[in-house]
Amino acid sequence: MSSQMGEDITDIAMTRNDADSSQTHEATSSVNADDASSSNAATPASSEGQASRQSNLQRIQQRKQQVYNWPHVKKLLKLAIYSACQSPECNCNGWKTPLPQQSGKTNARSDNQPLASFTDVCRNCNHILEKHVSHLEALPATEINRLLGAVVDVENIFMSMHREDDHDTKRVYYYLFKLLRKCILTRSQPRIEGPLGQPPFERPSIAKAITNFVLYKFNSLSQREWQTMYDLAKMFLHCFNHWNFETPSVRKLQVSNPEDISAYQINYTRWLVFCHVPAFCDSLPHYETSVVFGRTLLRAVFKSVCRQLMDKCHLERDRMPIEKRVLVLNHFPRFLGLLEEEIFSANSPIWDPDFKQMPPVHLQAIIENKNTGRRGGEFERVTASGDSKDGFTTVSLSSGSVKQEGLKRSADRGGEQGVKRRRLEDGADDVSERTIADIVATISDPNYMCGPDALFQMQAPRDEAAKLEEQRKLIEFHVIGNSLTGPVNKQTMLWLIGLHNVFSHQLPEMTKEYISQLVFDPKHKSLALIKEGRPIGGICFRTFHSQGFSEIVFCAVTSNEQVKGYGTHLMNHLKDYHIRNNILHFLTFADEFAIGYFKKQGFSKDIKLPRAMYSGYIKDYEGATLMHCELNPRIVYTQFTGVIRRQKEIVKKLIDMRQKEVRKIHPGLNCFKEGVRNIPVECIPGVREAGWREARGARAVNDPEPDPAALRVVLHAVKNHAAAWPFLKPVDKAEVPDYYDHIKYPMVEKIRINSCLLLPDLRTMGERLKARYYSSRRLFIADMARIFSNCRLYNSPDTDYYRCANTLEKYFQAKMKESGLWDK
Repeated sequence: MSSQMGEDITDIAMTRNDADSSQTHEATSSVNADDASSSNAATPASSEGQASRQSNLQRIQQRKQQVYNWPHVKKLLKLAIYSACQSPECNCNGWKTPLPQQSGKTNARSDNQPLASFTDVCRNCNHILEKHVSHLEALPATEINRLLGAVVDVENIFMSMHREDDHDTKRVYYYLFKLLRKCILTRSQPRIEGPLGQPPFERPSIAKAITNFVLYKFNSLSQREWQTMYDLAKMFLHCFNHWNFETPSVRKLQVSNPEDISAYQINYTRWLVFCHVPAFCDSLPHYETSVVFGRTLLRAVFKSVCRQLMDKCHLERDRMPIEKRVLVLNHFPRFLGLLEEEIFSANSPIWDPDFKQMPPVHLQAIIENKNTGRRGGEFERVTASGDSKDGFTTVSLSSGSVKQEGLKRSADRGGEQGVKRRRLEDGADDVSERTIADIVATISDPNYMCGPDALFQMQAPRDEAAKLEEQRKLIEFHVIGNSLTGPVNKQTMLWLIGLHNVFSHQLPEMTKEYISQLVFDPKHKSLALIKEGRPIGGICFRTFHSQGFSEIVFCAVTSNEQVKGYGTHLMNHLKDYHIRNNILHFLTFADEFAIGYFKKQGFSKDIKLPRAMYSGYIKDYEGATLMHCELNPRIVYTQFTGVIRRQKEIVKKLIDMRQKEVRKIHPGLNCFKEGVRNIPVECIPGVREAGWREARGARAVNDPEPDPAALRVVLHAVKNHAAAWPFLKPVDKAEVPDYYDHIKYPMVEKIRINSCLLLPDLRTMGERLKARYYSSRRLFIADMARIFSNCRLYNSPDTDYYRCANTLEKYFQAKMKESGLWDK
């Protein structure tokens, strides 16, 4: 333990009773901290551990409430111990009583009677106590109480540290002790910084993985059995969040792998700092263990936690109710055994960040009922068309219903859009809503678009013609399917037969029998494109609700109706239909002729869906390529291209408006004729007047102003390197006559663009460094890179100069990284 730590502990020990009127309060706080730091995990078998923990936390909160109720003068006296002296040139960081108080006198004092006055002299700096609290008197009561709460937490951590035997744990307590003392001193919020990182530390989290486990393993169980497993999962997570993990020193006795011990020590420290200590010191940011940690910690402690957990369950079995005893002793071991297999399995899908599985049927019904009650009929319910009576075999789709759905999806994201809108309103250069409204009104005017653009639109969307035909009722889209449980109307059956003919004609490699088997299979549905009363195209698909995806089996449009955008519009309707049904993934096997089409529709050969989700469910085709498409539920795909075009029109109009505001015409740049390849954007004449602004904070975040001393150290090291001799001064034209014929922009030319000097050698860089030319690391790195590129451009690779350039460049980058100036 450092000497500074000893001084702080002594100061706390000698001043705690001086600021309080009763040692009883301090003793209560001390016991609370000790109990909170050493409480065992709550078990499902008994609530004693949890009750004890809650009781300790309640006593701590009661202690804080007592402090909050103190008179204002007494609060200031308490904070004086942790406040810096405000006298000029005084370095005292806390008032210390001049004379130790007798314990008998202390106990005789009233709870509201202070032990010191503002005229008492600090024994450390000899300034009166008032000098330590003068800056606190004007603070609001809420801020005073926050600081007092942190003081109580500091004292609790101090007592926990004092009673802790483990060296590693004591060091963590001391770190938090110092952190909170500093925050009280500076009146700032505590923030954990350094190599520990910030939570969450792994994805997916333990809580997410356990949820995935329940869905993955028990999805087929009945409602009652599934609820039992769900309750056990909640029980396990609750215990895990309140568990006291073993110290690294104890862990070393059980594990021999140094890497496992090192990883556990890091996670143990993170757990203490972010989860355990903040549970009884609420001045620190608190996180649940199962939310911020992942597979690494769970694997390290799972077996130990399960063993101790079951031991406690058996010890408490006689005190449990019968129902709970059966749950814990019969079902819990099986649950933990299955969970252990998935935790230590190398290919378990529960740890996949993209894990997707539909909840069981009974839970889906609950969710749908809740959504219906909450959203008030947000989604328009699709109904049967024609003479169908079963409500299943035929579903009508129209752009109107999709448009309404899109508006309501936007309403569902009202909170998020509100945040974005507030963020935009905070920007000084953002376009006002009034301006946008005027632009939208202008471009919506039929007389706005005139000339060739009105007749010959450039880059028209592929589905534009199909959308117009749908608006004119020339084409219709219907989801149809066969049924074995109810009657199928004649129109639906005729459309299915027509689709069968389309698929047979357009997909000659598929046998008619196979097409019939799938098109008329009740498990398959088809999105049919109807024109003049008959199908001219369609998509046959099968949905696997439990797995969260649909397999596209057939997709075709008759040959004489192709290149009209029907295929794209078909796929967009299918996407919107699946989003309404909460299916967000498509899979299909595409032959070599269909890959291009599916790529245009957003499909990719990169399968992001876990293999366990679709393996054994979809049919495998030889010579075909598996492709995947993930849907975005925030997009209305049938309206997507129109929205993008409207946004482009708005941007073009904004550009026209801004160009009219900029009246001055600047001459063109001629510096590129001299060989300059690029210049900073801000150096272009007139660019700022045209409205360009550097992103706020971009320079500070991406390229902060460097420390000249740090750059000087790097440049000095580069100059002294053995390979630096060719670059110490500019190339002499008398010695190398043709050098400047090959090198168009060496440093010695000193070309200027808006006072920006260009291009380098080491001596010139030293001069520029003295002149404070390098306002950013970018300029310094660019000059150094130009030295090496000029050398390699003029000299051949087999020369010493070329090799020196490579060697010195690597050395320069290494020195920049050592100095913390290299972020590439």
